[in-house]
Amino acid sequence: MASLSIFPFHVGETSNERVKLTPLNPEQHCETFFRISSSHPEIYTHLPLLPPTSATELKSLFYSNSTTHILSFSNPESFAFAIIDKTRPPSPEDPEGELAGTVSFIRTSPTNLCTEIGFIVILPPYQRTHVATNAVGLALRLAFESAENGGLGLRRVHWSASTMNLASSRLAQRMGFEKVGVIPWHMRFVKGKINGKVGNGRELPSGSDPEDLWRDTLSLSLAWDRWENGAREMAAKAMER
Repeated sequence: MASLSIFPFHVGETSNERVKLTPLNPEQHCETFFRISSSHPEIYTHLPLLPPTSATELKSLFYSNSTTHILSFSNPESFAFAIIDKTRPPSPEDPEGELAGTVSFIRTSPTNLCTEIGFIVILPPYQRTHVATNAVGLALRLAFESAENGGLGLRRVHWSASTMNLASSRLAQRMGFEKVGVIPWHMRFVKGKINGKVGNGRELPSGSDPEDLWRDTLSLSLAWDRWENGAREMAAKAMER
């Protein structure tokens, strides 16, 4: 199936010996992603999404006509990858290994030559392995590599993490990202208390719905000059572990 994405850059597969990023195909990848993730709603704790109730609902997020939803193929700023763990046996999802999660380029600007690595979800059986560092490292290489060499030729990659999601911010820093600052009261989780979300731990503003939660967001960034002057090697070292 050809990609339905209208992403402004040509993007294909990228891989190393242990992990492959391949354009996400809802018909090929969503059934397994839902089957594994449905018993782990905590995956969505820090995300501005609720766990889908079915594989069909998950597919609908990608097939949506929304030009702003971060997963929609109709959003020109986003491009979704399936993460394949090549150290596992061939599977119905991929002849080179098993589906281990997803990662996306979001909020991409061809004018400003920047993107954000977002919606990175490593399925529980593949957490605390080589998968996360290699998936992020491959995404960074693709982002910063020149167009002549098959990359996007970008100048900056952004990363956003809830201040309560230490695993996310630590992963970003291991891969070479630097902290920029904290955006307070960045995201409102409507009915977050009953939807399994984690807030910023602060008293709600006056007049708030008592079931709401708010997320403070740590902003991190990695620019081309830092990438070329040490961060590339830093990411490579993390990928080898």
